[in-house]
Amino acid sequence: MRLLIVMFISALLLNSCKKQDKTLDTDKVVAKKDYVSFGKEIAPDNASIAKLMLPTYTSMKVGDTLTTKMLGTVTEVCQAKGCWMKLQLDADHEVMVRFKDYGFFVPKDIKDKQVIVNGLAFLEELSVEDQRHYAQDAGKSEEELAQITQPKRTYGFEADGVLLKP
Repeated sequence: MRLLIVMFISALLLNSCKKQDKTLDTDKVVAKKDYVSFGKEIAPDNASIAKLMLPTYTSMKVGDTLTTKMLGTVTEVCQAKGCWMKLQLDADHEVMVRFKDYGFFVPKDIKDKQVIVNGLAFLEELSVEDQRHYAQDAGKSEEELAQITQPKRTYGFEADGVLLKP
C-alpha cells in the first residue's frame, strides 16, 4: 500500500513538471515585437487604415478634432531632425503628422515605411510662412519655396505616440 501511495505521488509530481501550454494573447505579443515605439507607448490594435480616414477629413471644418489611431505609409520626413512626417491617404492626399509638444522625433530615413500614429486628427489652414518652413525642412529648393504663395487647407495629425514597422 505504501508503495502505491509513493508511486501515485511520484506520478503527480512528474506530471506537474511537464511543460504546460499556457494560452497567450499572441496578437499582442507578436505585434509589440513587430514595431519600434516613439513617444507615448501605444498598442497597434484598432488602427484605421489611412485611406479610410479621407472621408472623415473631408467632412471636417477648420478647428474640428478627432481622437483616433491611424495606420499609414510615410511619404516624407523632416530632414532637419525628424520633427514631422507625412502619411499617404490616397494618390492625391497626404496628412501632415507633427508630434505633441515636440516631445519626440522619428528617424529621418523612414520614407515608405509603415507606421501607426495615435492622437488627434484635424483640419487646419497653413499660412504661406508655415508651408515654406515645412518645405525648407523637407529640403525643397528656393524655386519650390517661391512657388508657395497662398494659404492652404491641410489634413493634420498631432501624434502622442508612433509605432514604426522596421
